[in-house]
Parts: sequence; C-alpha cells; structure tokens
Amino acid sequence: QVQLVESGGGLVQAGGSLRLSCAAPGRTFSTYAMGWFRQAPGKEREFVAAITWSGGNTDYADSVKGRFTISRDGAKNMMYLKMNSLKFEDTAVYYCAVVPVVAPAKKMSSYEYDYWGQGTQVTVSS
Repeated sequence: QVQLVESGGGLVQAGGSLRLSCAAPGRTFSTYAMGWFRQAPGKEREFVAAITWSGGNTDYADSVKGRFTISRDGAKNMMYLKMNSLKFEDTAVYYCAVVPVVAPAKKMSSYEYDYWGQGTQVTVSS
C-alpha cells in the first residue's frame, strides 16, 4: 500500500498561480509512473499531467498545456504541479496518483493508476 499526501491547494484569483505537492511518506518514487488528475463538481475525473519516474518525459491535457508544469524531485520523493495563469474552469479537486512500473512510462488514464491521494481543493475565482 502506498499512501500519497497532497498539499498546496487553495483559493486564488484568475490569472494567479499555485503549486501542488505530492508526497509518499516512507516511499521512494523510483519505478513509478506518476500523474495528476482533477475532478470538478458534477464531472468525471480527468487527466491533467503525467511524468515518468526518471522525470525525463511528461505529457499534459490540452486544456493545461503551456500553463501547468509537472515535475518530480527524486531526492525528496516529491511530485509537483505548478499551475500558472489559472482559469475559473481549473477549479476542481486535484489528485496525485502513482502506479509501479517495470520501465519508464507515462499513464494518462485513471484506470491505470493503483494509488491515489486524498485530493486537494483548488478554487479559482473569476
């Protein structure tokens, strides 16, 4: 079992920035595919960004491309989502997720992930 803890959510005005963090206490993120997802009220959970455990390959949903940046810090066993130029429609609960892999891989479907954090609320005021 892998426990994930997100932090960094909050209330921000449109055009502002936030950085979300994801930690796995007692675990290392080596050999895991990692990603961020979000779920707005009344909507299905959707893919936001993914990164390989090496950190060398990333992918983004079209809606956040150019505004969000996913990264990881192997030394600190942390994953981040830097969100710039936030829009009202970015309002959602954001979740980090990981799954063990045997080779570097990106996973863009929520069904491919085994472990999830509890979520952190991001609210963007217009």
